Amino acid sequence: MKRYRFTIEYDGSRFFGWQRQSGVSTVQQTIEDQLVFFVKHAVTIHGAGRTDTGVHAKGQVAHADLQYPHSPYRLQVALNHFLVGNGVSIVDCEEVDQTFHARFSAIYRCYEYRILNRIAPSVWDSKVWHVARPLDANAMAEAAEQLIGTYDFSSFRDSRCQSKTPVKALLEFSIKRDNDYIIARLKAPSFLHHQVRIMMGTLKAVGAGSKSLSDFISIRDAKDRTKAGVTAPPSGLTFTKVGYPT
Repeated sequence: MKRYRFTIEYDGSRFFGWQRQSGVSTVQQTIEDQLVFFVKHAVTIHGAGRTDTGVHAKGQVAHADLQYPHSPYRLQVALNHFLVGNGVSIVDCEEVDQTFHARFSAIYRCYEYRILNRIAPSVWDSKVWHVARPLDANAMAEAAEQLIGTYDFSSFRDSRCQSKTPVKALLEFSIKRDNDYIIARLKAPSFLHHQVRIMMGTLKAVGAGSKSLSDFISIRDAKDRTKAGVTAPPSGLTFTKVGYPT
């Protein structure tokens, strides 16, 4: 068996998340089924993160152990021939050492959240949260900075989260306006279930002026999900990068 590392992008609106589930289309199942077609043996592909229904990826990383006689390049081309039409693309494929694990070798994960902040919705860019009401991106950025560091993120944790602890270390959280777009970029070793989306839903309230900076800090310190804002839609969220030791 050889271990292969894949860098993957996908349109999350076409899937019920990453993880294989009975009766619905997922990214893991789509790739695994295609790999089985090529290698003719059972395959499990391990992802660096489990994105939810509707969440996109540009830099998801996964690995699988395969009995494949050809080059990684040939495997990549063959997979894309079938996958691209289903909303998945293998951006890179390489053979790696058996010690590499897509999930457990990762030291950080990066996400991007995009808000289209104008009256008119977009007819071509569906990978956004459309917010018609004007938002103050500078106020959102100032509030986002209050989350950088190690905190108990219970206020931004979904009730179904299975993480053993709500304490997480957020390494980076920047928010900037680019014309009609407000773009947030986040980096952490790991995230809680729906953490990014709940933080963005709460920051939207700050941008709209219904929550102040002190209100936001109080929400952070309350460790109570009922104090935070709405869960932002998955359409604006993209898994952009996984970091590994060099």
